[in-house]
Amino acid sequence: MKKTTVSITFDDEKLSALKMYLAQKNMQVETELEKSLDTLYTKTVPAGVRDFIEMRSGSTQTAPAARPKKPKPSPSSAVGAGGQEVQNG
Repeated sequence: MKKTTVSITFDDEKLSALKMYLAQKNMQVETELEKSLDTLYTKTVPAGVRDFIEMRSGSTQTAPAARPKKPKPSPSSAVGAGGQEVQNG
């Protein structure tokens, strides 16, 4: 995918402190911001739209989120199964 640059304003002293503490953990501001934007994108943009964008760009960078499967009811949970039958007569 084509990359673009995002510019924001942030307090210089706060940024310096952030860089210093991230450096102690071998981390970078840009990398952490990119992760945060990816999380925001995943949280905000519907899965179908994300899948469409990935298909259109030919990107298989991230696998589409698997949809949780609904558990099938077990035979014992079906109405009348596993219980005593009532006989009319």
